[in-house]
Amino acid sequence: MFLLILGVALWWGAHLFKRLAPARRAALGDRGKGLIAGLLAVSVLLMIFGYRAADGAFFWGRHPATVGINNLMMLAALYFTSPGPSKGAIFYRMRHPMLTGFLLWTLAHLLVNGDVPSFVLFGGLGLWAVVEMVVINRSEPAWTPPAKGVIRKDLTFGAASLVLLLVIGTIHTWLGYPTFG
Repeated sequence: MFLLILGVALWWGAHLFKRLAPARRAALGDRGKGLIAGLLAVSVLLMIFGYRAADGAFFWGRHPATVGINNLMMLAALYFTSPGPSKGAIFYRMRHPMLTGFLLWTLAHLLVNGDVPSFVLFGGLGLWAVVEMVVINRSEPAWTPPAKGVIRKDLTFGAASLVLLLVIGTIHTWLGYPTFG
């Protein structure tokens, strides 16, 4: 569990560093980008290995109804993390589509994974997404939404999200985590 908690904490720190210590981040210059990317890569590896090795109490699991809801939430999460919301005509006024998609991803995974390691991983990352939105809104209160796009972009990115959901679901199934019921 220690590796998992360390990975989530490192994720938080690497992402919030620029917002909480902007002068220190600016002092790093371009090499700071590589440092942050490296820290994020290490955090992902720690979360993967920590989650796979962690053990904890189990409260709920997959159910046919929650699997279907999970898949719909994942489809929405993939769409929101795509360029669709900022280039389309439906959600172009949404300020944080990528973080919203990330939050949906965490909630979808908590819906079907009710054990303590999942609470730490997905709960910790979901809480990070909410904190990140708050920090961004406070540090940059003035925001202008992008110009309204065309509905064709929404449909294109929606279709791409569906294909990506099928690919990700297939990979999850190959890894032993059946996705589609």
